[in-house]
Amino acid sequence: MKVIDLRSDTVTKPTPPMRAVMAAAEVGDDVYGEDPTVNRLEVLAAELLGKEAALYACSGTQTNLLGVMSHCERGDEYIVGQQAHTYKYEGGGAAVLGSIQPQPLDFEPDGTLNLDKVAAAIKPIDPHFARTRLLCLENTTAGKPLPLEYLAKASAFARERGLALHLDGARLFNAVVAHGVPVQEIARHFDSISVCLSKGLGAPVGSVLVGSKELIAKARRWRKVLGGGMRQAGIMAAAGIYGLQHHVERLREDHANARELARALSAIDAIKVDPAQTNMVFMHVAPAQAEALRGHLKQQGILIGAGSSVRMVMHLDVDDADVRRVAAAAQTFFH
Repeated sequence: MKVIDLRSDTVTKPTPPMRAVMAAAEVGDDVYGEDPTVNRLEVLAAELLGKEAALYACSGTQTNLLGVMSHCERGDEYIVGQQAHTYKYEGGGAAVLGSIQPQPLDFEPDGTLNLDKVAAAIKPIDPHFARTRLLCLENTTAGKPLPLEYLAKASAFARERGLALHLDGARLFNAVVAHGVPVQEIARHFDSISVCLSKGLGAPVGSVLVGSKELIAKARRWRKVLGGGMRQAGIMAAAGIYGLQHHVERLREDHANARELARALSAIDAIKVDPAQTNMVFMHVAPAQAEALRGHLKQQGILIGAGSSVRMVMHLDVDDADVRRVAAAAQTFFH
């Protein structure tokens, strides 16, 4: 029986065509700048997002950290969402390794940060305070793509206040597909963007940071300091190239599967389901039932995350037949 893993879109396996390009990848020593496949990935990512340069790194956690450390110095501050990955789920790296203070604010229901609250959080120029240098946004946030009009407002806001603007774009292409716009329509608002290759795009590992040549040169040094210099990394970079070239449009399938699963689960009275905007379905069950439901689904070969507010993530290893199987298994538990 096929195991259906809905815990995250990080669980994908490389497709046979992706494995083939990885096996055939031309490689060199990337620390010397001599891996042609890594270089090709970086040029592709920069051109695709309309930026001057790009840097390949082992993870989105690292590219986010490189972005923050390249914009900020010791004693500076970045403003970020309270539930944002760059604040909550990356080990406190900016503070621990960069001596950069986070100033977290609550997300609004649509995943934005209220710009009036951001303005109030910016520190005065005074020796008593950290210097506020950077605003970090996340797209998508809990499966919600940030509104395009908000991005324009946030960009203008940051410029007016002398802040740089970084995007944790781990699922940027899900937002692109949801809005039906070219990726540069979103990317143009940001000074730096971290894009994950190992989620919806299906690569086994890796993320890219894009920005100006000056910023990426600084990030390249910090990558080495953080132990992120890789050697013959073209084998992995080839998978990222393949994902960018072949797996963006197919994200529509994940979004359609999420909408169908949300629709099917909504028919069960015992649970509440949020509308699916991209590739994520959030199912809310009574806390007393959550563990039993998790065990029931696991017996059916279906893996879901912890908690009573369950995130179920669609990806390239989940098809419409799997969606029907998940919905049927949930219905048998509640009936």
